[in-house]
Amino acid sequence: MLETKDLTIQFGGHTAVDHVTVDIAEKQLTSIIGPNGAGKTTFFNLLSGQLSPTEGEIYFRGENITSMSTTKRSRLGIGRSFQITNVFPNLTVLENVRLAVQSKRNVRYQMMAHFLHYKKFQEEAYALLEKVLLDKKADTIAANLAHGEKRKLEIAMLLALDSEILLLDEPTAGMALEEVPAIIEVIEHIKARKEQTIVLIEHKMDMIMDLSDEVLVLFHGELLAQGTPEDIIANDIVQSAYLGGMYNERLS
Repeated sequence: MLETKDLTIQFGGHTAVDHVTVDIAEKQLTSIIGPNGAGKTTFFNLLSGQLSPTEGEIYFRGENITSMSTTKRSRLGIGRSFQITNVFPNLTVLENVRLAVQSKRNVRYQMMAHFLHYKKFQEEAYALLEKVLLDKKADTIAANLAHGEKRKLEIAMLLALDSEILLLDEPTAGMALEEVPAIIEVIEHIKARKEQTIVLIEHKMDMIMDLSDEVLVLFHGELLAQGTPEDIIANDIVQSAYLGGMYNERLS
């Protein structure tokens, strides 16, 4: 579904992503791991169009999107979340998602239109909130949500854009421990429906190993390994470079 060929980006003399060639399977959850500075978020920025590569190409469903803008990639179905939540804080939860629905339908706000004019968008937005287990907070002002709930809202907004592939950059970053299971549950729900392809950057290794169909390991900008969670845990190169042997017990 999403493919890169020799994808590379350099900043001065530093190569942040170094000739990475991967093929991300449709309707699966692929995780990207690696130590700080490995190039994970930079790789996401290349996939979503925030950055342009120095070399290499990106393909989405066989179409070369290397030079395509972020907006056009979003319209194609590539949705991206960031480490810092990005919602409209002074609007309700439902209004945030409704605006995303309207954006996808290319319907602009009309000052003189009654709010019932947008009823069908309200209904679609509420259904999306149910998918991310946030429907009971529909009338809450987004600024009053807990951090984990804002993450759920951000995912709902991506779904509202009909994103076929969700690029989730550390969705549990900054969360209290008690909030993490709720986000994991949302991701599990999305994965189980097999309507979207998920690519996940995350540092919580237990979460990565439990959720992933496939794991990519980046190290100093290079693709160090690719395989199932079990393959990655058992990989001696990954063990020495990143995992440090800490997950050997899970194999026994």
